[in-house]
Amino acid sequence: MHLLGAHMSIEKSHALAIDRAAAFEMTALQIFTKNASRWAAKPIDPAAAEAFRERLATSELGFTVAHDSYLINMGSPDDALWEKSLTAFQDEMARCAQLGVPYLVTHPGAHMGTGVDTGISRVSEGLNRLFDEDPANPTVVLLETTAGQGTTLGSTFEELAGIIDQVENKDRVAVCFDTCHVFAAGYDLRTPDTYEATMRAFDDIIGLDRLVTFHLNDSKKGLGLRTDRHAHIGEGELGLDAFRLLLTDPRFAETPGVLETPKDDDELGDQRNMRTLRDLAQTAAAAPA
Repeated sequence: MHLLGAHMSIEKSHALAIDRAAAFEMTALQIFTKNASRWAAKPIDPAAAEAFRERLATSELGFTVAHDSYLINMGSPDDALWEKSLTAFQDEMARCAQLGVPYLVTHPGAHMGTGVDTGISRVSEGLNRLFDEDPANPTVVLLETTAGQGTTLGSTFEELAGIIDQVENKDRVAVCFDTCHVFAAGYDLRTPDTYEATMRAFDDIIGLDRLVTFHLNDSKKGLGLRTDRHAHIGEGELGLDAFRLLLTDPRFAETPGVLETPKDDDELGDQRNMRTLRDLAQTAAAAPA
């Protein structure tokens, strides 16, 4: 895995996120296109979008992805919230297209007590409508694996596969694999045997060809506790071995990884985590066959 980076701030301008990534020699980048804690946002100024695209074209980044607002819930049984979520998600896809960001990560949503099957159908119905209404938008939606808190969807590979199965335009949907979330949901990655079992299950149920990117996060909580608490790499319950196995897995040599670890005020946490990941990859690469 040679495309590594982190989620970086768009404070002051979208283009500055690319500069922040470059400061730590990142080759992958995730951003919010707007404030993730608000529904509404001012349109992106065309000049700002052009500046982002131009800076991106001359950068060392080999992969760029956006993450949508945390407020969006396309699994909601409440019609008003569901419609509001679809409108917001449509805007997120439009902003990605404007910036030239090809992928948009989303948490699948929560069924709010109506049941997993109903929630899955609700999410896929929403995606089908959005894709039908804007067929020219090239943005690929990445359903993120989730920790399984409350009624959230996506904590099992079967739930993600269920959404994908009901999406008509399957070229527009794939998966973002979050290491913290899958661990919290009960999938172990810490030993060669459990790591391989998890990846085999993903391949059997969803298909590794649909795994577009990883969120690289250690977990503050233990296996299967369904608690979404990210930790710095090697400082949580997953530990260094899990990331060593992932970083050296030849199946993912070309699959990008993006950190979502806790942010320090000076962003040196990103630098430390990047160094840890690179050291793990280089140490394994240097080991005798």
